[in-house]
Amino acid sequence: MWFVLVLGIAAVAILAYLFLIFRAVPGAVDARLGKFEDLPENVGVWVADEDSDAAKQAATKGLRREERVLFDEITSKFTHQTRYRNVETNTIARVEDDRVVKRKRVKD
Repeated sequence: MWFVLVLGIAAVAILAYLFLIFRAVPGAVDARLGKFEDLPENVGVWVADEDSDAAKQAATKGLRREERVLFDEITSKFTHQTRYRNVETNTIARVEDDRVVKRKRVKD
């Protein structure tokens, strides 16, 4: 029974050490876990999608598919948004639900 207690104390000590090192040493997180991938080129800009299957299907219905990616600096997550515009009137016909995409880490 005492063995479980010693392992528990060791686990807490290791977690506390890692927490302190990652918070206090600049670059420690990047060295261990990798750096975040670069941001996309057109962050926050609506871009017409013409090549995907969904865009081709929307074109048959008289709609133009547009996408954009928003970046939240606090959570380091991307929000992918999609909307469909009427080609003739240029009004928004419908909007898909937002998809939250986690930012990936890339090791050098």
